[in-house]
Amino acid sequence: MDDLLLFIVTIYLSFNVLYLFVSAIAGRFKKPDDSPVTNGILRRIAVLIPAYKEDGVILNSVVANLQQTYPREFYDLIVIADSFQPETLDQLAQYPVKIMTVQFAESTVQKSITHALNSLPENSYDIVVISDADNHMAPDFLLRINQAFTDGWRAIQGHRVAKNTNTSVAIFDAMNEEVNNNIFRAGQRVLGLSATLIGSGMGFELPAMKWAMNQTKTVGGYDKEIEMLLLSRGIKIGYLHKAFIFDEKVQNLSVFEKQRMRWIAAQVYFIRTYFQMGVRELFLGNIQAFNALVKSLLLPRTLLLVALLLMIVTQVVTANHAILSFSVGMLAVLTISLSLSIPLYLWRKLSIRDVFIFPLLVLSMIRSLINYRKAGKKFIHTPHGEAVEQPNAKTSYEVS
Repeated sequence: MDDLLLFIVTIYLSFNVLYLFVSAIAGRFKKPDDSPVTNGILRRIAVLIPAYKEDGVILNSVVANLQQTYPREFYDLIVIADSFQPETLDQLAQYPVKIMTVQFAESTVQKSITHALNSLPENSYDIVVISDADNHMAPDFLLRINQAFTDGWRAIQGHRVAKNTNTSVAIFDAMNEEVNNNIFRAGQRVLGLSATLIGSGMGFELPAMKWAMNQTKTVGGYDKEIEMLLLSRGIKIGYLHKAFIFDEKVQNLSVFEKQRMRWIAAQVYFIRTYFQMGVRELFLGNIQAFNALVKSLLLPRTLLLVALLLMIVTQVVTANHAILSFSVGMLAVLTISLSLSIPLYLWRKLSIRDVFIFPLLVLSMIRSLINYRKAGKKFIHTPHGEAVEQPNAKTSYEVS
Protein backbone atom coordinates (compact mmCIF):
# COMPACT_ATOMS: atom_id res chain seq x y z
CA MET A 1 0.00 0.00 0.00
CA ASP A 2 2.86 2.37 0.86
CA ASP A 3 4.55 1.59 -2.43
CA LEU A 4 1.33 2.32 -4.34
CA LEU A 5 0.90 5.66 -2.57
CA LEU A 6 4.52 6.58 -3.29
CA PHE A 7 4.02 5.65 -6.95
CA ILE A 8 0.89 7.84 -7.25
CA VAL A 9 2.58 10.80 -5.54
CA THR A 10 5.66 10.43 -7.75
CA ILE A 11 3.58 10.33 -10.93
CA TYR A 12 1.55 13.38 -9.85
CA LEU A 13 4.60 15.46 -8.96
CA SER A 14 6.35 14.39 -12.15
CA PHE A 15 3.38 15.48 -14.23
CA ASN A 16 3.44 18.87 -12.51
CA VAL A 17 7.12 19.36 -13.24
CA LEU A 18 6.99 18.18 -16.85
CA TYR A 19 3.91 20.31 -17.63
CA LEU A 20 5.70 23.39 -16.32
CA PHE A 21 8.95 22.50 -18.08
CA VAL A 22 7.40 22.02 -21.53
CA SER A 23 5.41 25.25 -21.24
CA ALA A 24 8.43 27.18 -19.90
CA ILE A 25 10.65 26.07 -22.79
CA ALA A 26 7.89 26.85 -25.31
CA GLY A 27 7.44 30.32 -23.84
CA ARG A 28 11.07 31.21 -24.58
CA PHE A 29 10.68 30.65 -28.32
CA LYS A 30 8.34 33.47 -29.30
CA LYS A 31 5.42 35.62 -28.20
CA PRO A 32 2.84 34.62 -30.80
CA ASP A 33 -0.13 37.00 -30.66
CA ASP A 34 1.37 40.50 -30.92
CA SER A 35 1.13 42.24 -34.26
CA PRO A 36 2.02 45.78 -35.41
CA VAL A 37 -0.69 48.35 -34.75
CA THR A 38 -2.39 49.32 -38.01
CA ASN A 39 -4.78 52.10 -38.99
CA GLY A 40 -7.90 49.98 -38.82
CA ILE A 41 -11.28 50.13 -37.14
CA LEU A 42 -11.35 51.96 -33.81
CA ARG A 43 -13.69 50.16 -31.44
CA ARG A 44 -15.48 51.68 -28.47
CA ILE A 45 -13.82 50.38 -25.29
CA ALA A 46 -15.17 50.36 -21.73
CA VAL A 47 -12.38 50.07 -19.16
CA LEU A 48 -14.00 48.73 -16.00
CA ILE A 49 -12.10 49.45 -12.78
CA PRO A 50 -13.65 47.57 -9.84
CA ALA A 51 -12.47 49.26 -6.64
CA TYR A 52 -13.32 48.36 -3.05
CA LYS A 53 -12.14 50.95 -0.50
CA GLU A 54 -9.31 51.96 -2.83
CA ASP A 55 -9.35 55.66 -1.91
CA GLY A 56 -5.58 55.68 -1.57
CA VAL A 57 -4.69 54.61 -5.11
CA ILE A 58 -7.63 55.30 -7.39
CA LEU A 59 -6.84 58.94 -8.23
CA ASN A 60 -3.28 58.19 -9.33
CA SER A 61 -4.51 55.24 -11.37
CA VAL A 62 -7.13 57.37 -13.11
CA VAL A 63 -4.53 60.02 -13.99
CA ALA A 64 -2.16 57.37 -15.34
CA ASN A 65 -4.83 55.55 -17.32
CA LEU A 66 -6.04 58.73 -19.01
CA GLN A 67 -2.67 58.95 -20.79
CA GLN A 68 -3.69 56.49 -23.50
CA THR A 69 -2.66 57.15 -27.10
CA TYR A 70 -5.97 55.57 -28.10
CA PRO A 71 -8.35 58.36 -29.22
CA ARG A 72 -10.06 59.76 -26.14
CA GLU A 73 -13.53 59.70 -27.68
CA PHE A 74 -13.30 55.93 -28.21
CA TYR A 75 -12.78 54.80 -24.63
CA ASP A 76 -14.23 55.43 -21.17
CA LEU A 77 -12.74 54.73 -17.78
CA ILE A 78 -15.55 53.45 -15.57
CA VAL A 79 -14.71 53.33 -11.86
CA ILE A 80 -16.97 50.91 -9.97
CA ALA A 81 -16.69 52.55 -6.57
CA ASP A 82 -17.58 50.27 -3.67
CA SER A 83 -17.46 51.81 -0.17
CA PHE A 84 -15.52 54.93 -1.16
CA GLN A 85 -15.23 58.03 1.00
CA PRO A 86 -17.44 60.95 -0.19
CA GLU A 87 -14.41 63.20 -0.66
CA THR A 88 -12.80 60.62 -2.95
CA LEU A 89 -15.93 60.53 -5.11
CA ASP A 90 -15.89 64.34 -5.26
CA GLN A 91 -12.27 64.27 -6.44
CA LEU A 92 -12.98 61.57 -9.01
CA ALA A 93 -15.79 63.69 -10.42
CA GLN A 94 -13.18 66.27 -11.47
CA TYR A 95 -11.76 63.85 -14.04
CA PRO A 96 -13.26 62.71 -17.38
CA VAL A 97 -14.29 59.32 -16.02
CA LYS A 98 -17.60 57.62 -15.32
CA ILE A 99 -18.38 56.59 -11.75
CA MET A 100 -20.69 53.74 -10.75
CA THR A 101 -21.28 53.62 -7.01
CA VAL A 102 -22.20 50.17 -5.68
CA GLN A 103 -22.75 48.61 -2.29
CA PHE A 104 -23.26 44.96 -1.46
CA ALA A 105 -23.91 43.03 1.73
CA GLU A 106 -20.79 41.00 0.86
CA SER A 107 -18.57 42.81 -1.63
CA THR A 108 -16.68 40.89 -4.34
CA VAL A 109 -14.97 41.88 -7.58
CA GLN A 110 -17.30 39.54 -9.44
CA LYS A 111 -20.40 41.35 -8.16
CA SER A 112 -19.01 44.77 -9.08
CA ILE A 113 -18.05 43.78 -12.63
CA THR A 114 -21.34 41.95 -13.24
CA HIS A 115 -23.32 44.97 -12.02
CA ALA A 116 -21.36 47.28 -14.30
CA LEU A 117 -21.76 45.05 -17.35
CA ASN A 118 -25.50 44.78 -16.80
CA SER A 119 -25.70 48.57 -16.40
CA LEU A 120 -23.91 49.50 -19.63
CA PRO A 121 -26.21 50.96 -22.30
CA GLU A 122 -26.96 48.60 -25.17
CA ASN A 123 -24.61 48.84 -28.18
CA SER A 124 -22.50 51.51 -26.49
CA TYR A 125 -19.22 49.54 -26.42
CA ASP A 126 -17.54 46.85 -28.50
CA ILE A 127 -14.82 45.78 -26.06
CA VAL A 128 -14.68 45.63 -22.28
CA VAL A 129 -11.29 45.81 -20.55
CA ILE A 130 -10.80 44.93 -16.87
CA SER A 131 -8.24 46.88 -14.86
CA ASP A 132 -7.61 46.70 -11.10
CA ALA A 133 -7.81 49.88 -9.05
CA ASP A 134 -4.02 49.98 -8.68
CA ASN A 135 -3.24 49.11 -12.33
CA HIS A 136 -1.60 51.56 -14.72
CA MET A 137 -2.04 50.77 -18.42
CA ALA A 138 0.92 51.51 -20.68
CA PRO A 139 0.05 54.39 -23.08
CA ASP A 140 -0.38 52.02 -26.05
CA PHE A 141 -2.29 49.34 -24.12
CA LEU A 142 -5.72 50.01 -25.60
CA LEU A 143 -4.25 50.42 -29.09
CA ARG A 144 -2.80 46.90 -28.81
CA ILE A 145 -6.03 45.49 -27.38
CA ASN A 146 -7.97 47.00 -30.28
CA GLN A 147 -5.45 45.54 -32.75
CA ALA A 148 -5.97 42.09 -31.27
CA PHE A 149 -9.68 42.35 -32.02
CA THR A 150 -8.84 43.51 -35.55
CA ASP A 151 -6.77 40.33 -35.82
CA GLY A 152 -9.86 38.30 -34.94
CA TRP A 153 -9.51 37.70 -31.18
CA ARG A 154 -12.63 37.79 -29.00
CA ALA A 155 -10.77 37.48 -25.68
CA ILE A 156 -7.23 38.62 -24.94
CA GLN A 157 -4.88 38.80 -21.96
CA GLY A 158 -2.34 41.60 -21.69
CA HIS A 159 1.11 41.40 -20.13
CA ARG A 160 0.81 42.30 -16.46
CA VAL A 161 4.11 43.28 -14.86
CA ALA A 162 5.29 44.70 -11.54
CA LYS A 163 4.76 48.37 -10.83
CA ASN A 164 7.05 48.13 -7.80
CA THR A 165 9.92 46.00 -6.54
CA ASN A 166 10.62 48.00 -3.40
CA THR A 167 10.66 45.08 -0.93
CA SER A 168 11.92 41.51 -0.95
CA VAL A 169 8.35 40.21 -0.99
CA ALA A 170 7.50 42.47 -3.95
CA ILE A 171 10.51 41.17 -5.91
CA PHE A 172 9.46 37.54 -5.46
CA ASP A 173 5.86 38.44 -6.26
CA ALA A 174 7.06 40.12 -9.46
CA MET A 175 9.06 37.01 -10.32
CA ASN A 176 6.00 34.85 -9.75
CA GLU A 177 4.01 37.08 -12.10
CA GLU A 178 6.58 36.70 -14.88
CA VAL A 179 6.82 32.95 -14.38
CA ASN A 180 3.06 32.81 -14.90
CA ASN A 181 3.36 35.00 -17.99
CA ASN A 182 5.96 32.74 -19.57
CA ILE A 183 4.47 29.37 -18.64
CA PHE A 184 0.71 29.89 -18.65
CA ARG A 185 0.42 32.58 -21.29
CA ALA A 186 3.32 32.74 -23.75
CA GLY A 187 4.17 29.05 -23.43
CA GLN A 188 0.57 27.89 -23.72
CA ARG A 189 0.04 29.96 -26.83
CA VAL A 190 3.17 28.59 -28.53
CA LEU A 191 1.79 25.11 -27.84
CA GLY A 192 -1.50 26.10 -29.50
CA LEU A 193 -3.41 26.32 -26.22
CA SER A 194 -5.43 29.17 -24.78
CA ALA A 195 -3.68 31.72 -22.57
CA THR A 196 -4.57 31.78 -18.87
CA LEU A 197 -6.52 34.79 -17.61
CA ILE A 198 -5.14 36.67 -14.62
CA GLY A 199 -7.94 38.95 -13.38
CA SER A 200 -6.87 42.28 -14.89
CA GLY A 201 -5.36 43.57 -18.10
CA MET A 202 -7.94 41.49 -19.96
CA GLY A 203 -10.04 42.46 -22.98
CA PHE A 204 -13.26 40.78 -24.10
CA GLU A 205 -15.99 41.00 -26.68
CA LEU A 206 -18.74 42.62 -24.62
CA PRO A 207 -21.64 40.15 -25.15
CA ALA A 208 -19.42 37.13 -24.38
CA MET A 209 -18.02 38.73 -21.24
CA LYS A 210 -21.47 39.78 -20.05
CA TRP A 211 -22.81 36.25 -20.53
CA ALA A 212 -19.86 34.66 -18.72
CA MET A 213 -19.90 37.03 -15.75
CA ASN A 214 -23.60 36.41 -15.18
CA GLN A 215 -22.82 32.68 -14.82
CA THR A 216 -20.13 33.08 -12.15
CA LYS A 217 -20.80 32.57 -8.46
CA THR A 218 -17.35 32.48 -6.88
CA VAL A 219 -16.30 34.59 -3.90
CA GLY A 220 -12.84 35.02 -5.45
CA GLY A 221 -11.07 33.87 -8.59
CA TYR A 222 -13.76 34.84 -11.10
CA ASP A 223 -11.10 34.87 -13.85
CA LYS A 224 -10.79 31.07 -13.68
CA GLU A 225 -14.53 30.71 -14.09
CA ILE A 226 -14.91 33.01 -17.07
CA GLU A 227 -11.91 31.34 -18.71
CA MET A 228 -13.59 27.94 -18.51
CA LEU A 229 -16.98 29.34 -19.55
CA LEU A 230 -15.55 31.13 -22.60
CA LEU A 231 -13.51 28.09 -23.64
CA SER A 232 -16.61 25.89 -23.33
CA ARG A 233 -18.21 28.15 -25.97
CA GLY A 234 -15.20 27.86 -28.26
CA ILE A 235 -13.79 31.34 -27.49
CA LYS A 236 -10.00 31.00 -27.38
CA ILE A 237 -7.90 33.46 -25.35
CA GLY A 238 -4.81 35.12 -26.81
CA TYR A 239 -1.84 36.78 -25.12
CA LEU A 240 -0.21 40.12 -25.94
CA HIS A 241 3.35 40.17 -24.65
CA LYS A 242 3.83 43.83 -25.58
CA ALA A 243 0.55 45.14 -24.15
CA PHE A 244 1.80 46.13 -20.70
CA ILE A 245 -0.27 46.88 -17.64
CA PHE A 246 1.58 47.70 -14.42
CA ASP A 247 0.31 46.05 -11.24
CA GLU A 248 1.23 46.79 -7.64
CA LYS A 249 3.01 43.83 -6.09
CA VAL A 250 2.46 42.67 -2.52
CA GLN A 251 4.93 44.40 -0.20
CA ASN A 252 4.75 42.42 3.06
CA LEU A 253 4.30 38.85 4.27
CA SER A 254 0.92 39.41 5.93
CA VAL A 255 -0.76 40.62 2.74
CA PHE A 256 1.07 37.95 0.72
CA GLU A 257 -0.38 35.21 2.92
CA LYS A 258 -3.93 36.57 2.70
CA GLN A 259 -3.70 36.93 -1.06
CA ARG A 260 -2.41 33.37 -1.53
CA MET A 261 -5.09 32.06 0.82
CA ARG A 262 -7.69 33.62 -1.47
CA TRP A 263 -6.03 32.15 -4.55
CA ILE A 264 -5.89 28.63 -3.10
CA ALA A 265 -9.56 28.87 -2.06
CA ALA A 266 -10.45 29.96 -5.60
CA GLN A 267 -8.49 27.02 -7.05
CA VAL A 268 -10.23 24.50 -4.80
CA TYR A 269 -13.64 26.01 -5.59
CA PHE A 270 -12.91 25.85 -9.32
CA ILE A 271 -11.92 22.18 -9.20
CA ARG A 272 -15.04 21.24 -7.25
CA THR A 273 -17.36 23.24 -9.48
CA TYR A 274 -15.89 22.64 -12.93
CA PHE A 275 -14.26 19.20 -12.75
CA GLN A 276 -17.21 17.46 -14.42
CA MET A 277 -17.47 20.17 -17.08
CA GLY A 278 -13.77 19.88 -17.86
CA VAL A 279 -13.97 16.10 -18.28
CA ARG A 280 -17.14 16.41 -20.36
CA GLU A 281 -15.48 18.96 -22.65
CA LEU A 282 -12.61 16.51 -23.20
CA PHE A 283 -15.03 13.87 -24.48
CA LEU A 284 -16.59 16.55 -26.70
CA GLY A 285 -13.18 17.19 -28.20
CA ASN A 286 -12.63 20.55 -26.52
CA ILE A 287 -8.97 20.27 -25.50
CA GLN A 288 -8.82 23.98 -24.60
CA ALA A 289 -11.46 23.70 -21.86
CA PHE A 290 -9.99 20.43 -20.58
CA ASN A 291 -6.58 22.08 -20.36
CA ALA A 292 -8.10 24.78 -18.13
CA LEU A 293 -9.09 21.99 -15.74
CA VAL A 294 -5.65 20.39 -15.95
CA LYS A 295 -3.98 23.70 -15.00
CA SER A 296 -6.19 23.96 -11.92
CA LEU A 297 -5.02 20.52 -10.78
CA LEU A 298 -1.38 21.64 -10.67
CA LEU A 299 0.14 22.41 -7.29
CA PRO A 300 1.13 26.03 -6.61
CA ARG A 301 4.83 26.12 -7.49
CA THR A 302 6.04 26.94 -3.98
CA LEU A 303 4.14 23.96 -2.61
CA LEU A 304 5.47 21.81 -5.46
CA LEU A 305 8.98 22.81 -4.45
CA VAL A 306 8.25 21.88 -0.82
CA ALA A 307 6.75 18.53 -1.88
CA LEU A 308 9.84 17.63 -3.92
CA LEU A 309 12.16 18.60 -1.07
CA LEU A 310 10.13 16.48 1.37
CA MET A 311 10.27 13.56 -1.02
CA ILE A 312 14.06 13.90 -1.27
CA VAL A 313 14.45 13.98 2.52
CA THR A 314 12.14 10.97 2.88
CA GLN A 315 14.08 8.92 0.35
CA VAL A 316 17.38 9.82 2.00
CA VAL A 317 16.03 8.45 5.29
CA THR A 318 14.60 5.29 3.68
CA ALA A 319 17.63 4.86 1.38
CA ASN A 320 15.45 4.44 -1.71
CA HIS A 321 18.14 5.47 -4.16
CA ALA A 322 16.07 5.11 -7.33
CA ILE A 323 13.29 7.44 -6.16
CA LEU A 324 15.88 9.74 -4.57
CA SER A 325 17.70 10.19 -7.88
CA PHE A 326 14.44 10.72 -9.70
CA SER A 327 13.28 13.33 -7.16
CA VAL A 328 16.54 15.25 -7.39
CA GLY A 329 16.20 15.22 -11.17
CA MET A 330 12.65 16.57 -10.96
CA LEU A 331 13.78 19.32 -8.60
CA ALA A 332 16.50 20.29 -11.08
CA VAL A 333 14.02 20.38 -13.97
CA LEU A 334 11.62 22.53 -11.93
CA THR A 335 14.43 24.92 -11.03
CA ILE A 336 15.42 25.25 -14.69
CA SER A 337 11.79 25.89 -15.70
CA LEU A 338 11.35 28.69 -13.17
CA SER A 339 14.77 30.22 -13.82
CA LEU A 340 14.16 30.39 -17.57
CA SER A 341 10.84 32.14 -17.00
CA ILE A 342 12.17 35.03 -14.91
CA PRO A 343 13.36 38.07 -16.93
CA LEU A 344 16.88 39.37 -16.51
CA TYR A 345 15.81 42.70 -15.03
CA LEU A 346 14.30 40.88 -12.02
CA TRP A 347 17.35 38.68 -11.48
CA ARG A 348 19.42 41.86 -11.31
CA LYS A 349 17.23 43.21 -8.49
CA LEU A 350 17.77 40.15 -6.30
CA SER A 351 20.14 40.48 -3.33
CA ILE A 352 21.40 38.14 -0.59
CA ARG A 353 18.94 39.78 1.83
CA ASP A 354 16.06 38.93 -0.49
CA VAL A 355 17.09 35.27 -0.65
CA PHE A 356 16.69 34.93 3.12
CA ILE A 357 13.06 36.07 2.81
CA PHE A 358 12.19 33.12 0.56
CA PRO A 359 11.81 30.54 3.39
CA LEU A 360 9.33 32.90 5.07
CA LEU A 361 7.34 33.03 1.84
CA VAL A 362 7.30 29.24 1.78
CA LEU A 363 5.95 29.16 5.35
CA SER A 364 3.30 31.72 4.39
CA MET A 365 2.21 29.51 1.48
CA ILE A 366 1.92 26.51 3.79
CA ARG A 367 -0.19 28.53 6.24
CA SER A 368 -2.32 29.72 3.32
CA LEU A 369 -2.96 26.11 2.34
CA ILE A 370 -3.95 25.20 5.89
CA ASN A 371 -6.29 28.20 6.29
CA TYR A 372 -7.70 28.52 2.77
CA ARG A 373 -11.26 27.70 3.87
CA LYS A 374 -11.50 31.11 5.51
CA ALA A 375 -11.17 32.76 2.10
CA GLY A 376 -13.81 30.50 0.59
CA LYS A 377 -16.49 31.89 2.89
CA LYS A 378 -15.74 35.60 2.68
CA PHE A 379 -13.91 37.76 0.14
CA ILE A 380 -10.48 38.78 1.43
CA HIS A 381 -9.54 42.20 0.13
CA THR A 382 -5.90 42.85 -0.78
CA PRO A 383 -5.12 46.41 0.33
CA HIS A 384 -3.04 48.65 -1.93
CA GLY A 385 -0.80 51.59 -1.20
CA GLU A 386 1.12 53.95 -3.39
CA ALA A 387 3.99 52.09 -5.03
CA VAL A 388 7.32 53.80 -4.54
CA GLU A 389 8.49 52.97 -8.05
CA GLN A 390 7.09 53.65 -11.46
CA PRO A 391 8.73 52.15 -14.55
CA ASN A 392 10.36 54.81 -16.72
CA ALA A 393 10.28 52.77 -19.88
CA LYS A 394 8.60 49.52 -20.72
CA THR A 395 11.40 48.36 -23.01
CA SER A 396 13.26 46.73 -20.10
CA TYR A 397 10.26 44.46 -19.51
CA GLU A 398 10.74 42.94 -22.95
CA VAL A 399 14.31 41.84 -22.21
CA SER A 400 14.55 38.16 -21.31
